[in-house]
Amino acid sequence: MVANMKKLFSSIVIVIALVVSSPAHAERLKDLAEFAGVRDNVLVGYGLVVGLDGTGDQTTQAPFTGQSLTNMLSQLGVTIPAGTNMQLRNVAAVMVTADLPPFSMQGQRLDITVSSVGNARSLRGGTLLMTPLRGADGEIYAIAQGNLLIGGVSAESGGSQQSINHQAAGRIARGAIVEREVALTMGANQGELELHLKQADFSTAERVVTRINEEFGNFVAEAVNGRVIRLFGPQNDNERVRFMARVENIEVDPAVGRARVVLNARTGSVVMNGNVRLTQAAVAHGNLSVSIDTRQRVSQPAPFSQGETVVTTDTDIQITQEAGTLNLVEGVDLMEVVNALNALGASPADLMAILEALKASGSLRAELEII
Repeated sequence: MVANMKKLFSSIVIVIALVVSSPAHAERLKDLAEFAGVRDNVLVGYGLVVGLDGTGDQTTQAPFTGQSLTNMLSQLGVTIPAGTNMQLRNVAAVMVTADLPPFSMQGQRLDITVSSVGNARSLRGGTLLMTPLRGADGEIYAIAQGNLLIGGVSAESGGSQQSINHQAAGRIARGAIVEREVALTMGANQGELELHLKQADFSTAERVVTRINEEFGNFVAEAVNGRVIRLFGPQNDNERVRFMARVENIEVDPAVGRARVVLNARTGSVVMNGNVRLTQAAVAHGNLSVSIDTRQRVSQPAPFSQGETVVTTDTDIQITQEAGTLNLVEGVDLMEVVNALNALGASPADLMAILEALKASGSLRAELEII
């Protein structure tokens, strides 16, 4: 049984080493780059959600909700007398966001996200009233309206309340209609197009240019810099689309990226790619413990003396540190680096401190990124 477990563990280690050290496979250009101008546009709008079951905004604490309702009713021909105190709990002010995909046409439907901006407890059961969605230029590109779908749920009884998931935000599938199109003219300058790499890299850009020219058999691509590649495509719309589709499906071997270690200070995660190298270094790892003990004592004077009874505080501070061992770590690939650091028995938080120290000493051959 023990021999089988050892054999299984060795197989797992070998598989992990092969996965980490295996060379990069060819990838489609569709996954490595995108054509200039073919992008989403963000939309945002301010609106009202009505029909809530007493879980809307408190107008005393969110006066903008009452003001928005008054303005909306006035546009519908309803006049609210001045000084009216509207205590409405079935209305909530919300922000509506959406992404406008490229080549969107009038009448196309979009999914939207609705989020409360007041103190509404829940948007469950609410209906979003007609809300214009504007782009960065201030123009209206879509109109949103519909019934919200909330993923959370809550129950309340006898003063106690239990809730699951967030209920102050929801989605409306196909809840917006496109009213204005974003002009996008590709290849207007004699069929000239631009291909943008998602990660700027001169080596990858050179390989992409070489593969595109090999695929078409003539000079149709040139590198502008480490990210932008200029293409000379057909001027006919149909032929240009066919040309772009063919370019997207060309397979390229991307260049090996820079060695990088990513540290997540919030979760304690440490992720490093297969290019990380570690030159010879010595690391001492130990735990520091600080103990503070406070005790109250009463000082009693001698009988028939002029002294007074007082309370004194005695504080005892002890600092202990486990013996740190000076460990030699050296690795030429990712597996050796991981094994060397795991041998120190360091927690993720300690591991981040060790990696930062190794980077400062010049032993860690990688970029450190803290997120």
